[in-house]
Amino acid sequence: MVRILRAKRLVSNTPPLRSPILFRITTVPVSIHLLLTGQLRFMSENGFEVFILSADDIERDIIIEEEDCQHHIIPFTRTITPWQDLKCLWYLIQVIRKLRPNIIHTHTPKAGLLGMLAGRFTNVPIRIHTIAGLPFMTAIGIKRQLLIAMEKLTYWGAQHVWPNSQSMLEFVRQQRLCPVEKLDIISHGSSNGIDLEQFSPAAIQADKLELIKSTFNHDPNCRYILAVGRIVKDKGIPELVEAFGKISRLNPTLRLLLIGPMEKERREELLPSSTLMAIKTNEAIHHIYWTDEVAYYLYLSDILVHASHREGFPNVPLQAGAMCCPIICSAIPGNVDIVTHEKTGLTFPAKDTEALRSCLERSLKEPQQAKAMAQRLHQHIEQYFDRKIIHQALLDKYTELLAAEQLKR
Repeated sequence: MVRILRAKRLVSNTPPLRSPILFRITTVPVSIHLLLTGQLRFMSENGFEVFILSADDIERDIIIEEEDCQHHIIPFTRTITPWQDLKCLWYLIQVIRKLRPNIIHTHTPKAGLLGMLAGRFTNVPIRIHTIAGLPFMTAIGIKRQLLIAMEKLTYWGAQHVWPNSQSMLEFVRQQRLCPVEKLDIISHGSSNGIDLEQFSPAAIQADKLELIKSTFNHDPNCRYILAVGRIVKDKGIPELVEAFGKISRLNPTLRLLLIGPMEKERREELLPSSTLMAIKTNEAIHHIYWTDEVAYYLYLSDILVHASHREGFPNVPLQAGAMCCPIICSAIPGNVDIVTHEKTGLTFPAKDTEALRSCLERSLKEPQQAKAMAQRLHQHIEQYFDRKIIHQALLDKYTELLAAEQLKR
């Protein structure tokens, strides 16, 4: 009996092994909610203690529940605010010193810059930044030079820089923005892959489908063009609205659905007044602020248009491909990693309204060919971009980096 008691005492005094602490940092919580859905919960279920750091917003409570992780508020702003940014850097340093993370992994430009600097200043062992788009690609003048300098400073603070598409990696390499030895890509690209259980024609529920139809007075005699994302210039909305206006004059049963919040803060992203007026006055255009049921709108649409001017590795074309919805997209880095022209969809030069109009007319005249390309894209997505594949590849990479760090000690 005495030996048993002594054995128990020895076990109870042995400190438990510390789970590796992972910080995932984004500027605003909606980035976690929409772009990294389920990923943080997966890491937590596989041995990590995960903390989310972002600004406060209405999505904060949602991501805490969805991802089952702790959240620390860092009052990031999306614009350039030097004094506030310095305060956020200080807050980050304090949280890092308190919790001592093994890995800091940042997303979005502002969170990336401040997170990587804070990580380097505090000697966090593993510092990763994901590139999911480069704002300077559409900027000009002094602002462009400033944004390039901020990207380079972010990469200086990082040990690992992961563009989320192969074409973006090649762009960063060609522009000499980052030392080549820091660059890598997870699996075949994408920050989070696609949930093929949610985005599947087989998952569509009849009663919910009828409810979705009622939100825009769906007419089975009409054909629907869909765009999903923020309603801003950089998403190619002006070109899409103009091209649609020209085509719809000859096609009275054509409709355009715009799903996403309309930018009201950043002046450089505001839509031209002519585009705003067209959206407001054209009865064939329906604007829906947002929905969590994108799969249903894709199911009901004839064509998805993704006319963005810049991307990393966009989720919306993945979602459309999973739903077998034909795609027309701009031929930019990120988009071209998903859609191959005339094989899995149609592409056009970014900002080229006439080229976009031509692609729309072709898809409308040749629906069977458009559907055949969509089916080929569906097969490609199933093979390479299933969310389970991306999550496991990222977990394997984290584990590899932790093991390498352990060998250094």
